[in-house]
Amino acid sequence: MAIKGQKFKTYSDEIKKEAIRLHVEERWTYRKITEHFEIQDQGRVKKWVKKYRELGEFGLLDQRGRRKEYIDQDRYVQKLRRENEMLKKCLEIWMQEVKRTNIEPLRALQKSMPLATCVNSLGSPEVDTTLS
Repeated sequence: MAIKGQKFKTYSDEIKKEAIRLHVEERWTYRKITEHFEIQDQGRVKKWVKKYRELGEFGLLDQRGRRKEYIDQDRYVQKLRRENEMLKKCLEIWMQEVKRTNIEPLRALQKSMPLATCVNSLGSPEVDTTLS
């Protein structure tokens, strides 16, 4: 149990990742890892490995409270989502406008001239004219 005013030892993300890598990839024991990195508690490494297996690298982050990075990331994601929705709406409006303005002249042209004549007038021999 913690004593009032007690300072807790914290470990960097690099040490946590390296400890997990040594255990998972090189099969080091928890005891060997704690001795190598001078970690006070073997259970701490076990908790890191468990969190890593459950949540990946995100599980190693300190999630007490709302950290500034998380808030900034959430705001950025929300901004991108709003921007994405706006762009989708703009694209939809633009596509409707293109269809409305371009289809009518093409239909009139198609009625007055067969497809083969239109293609030949464009000089495009690659187009299949069998649809007319």
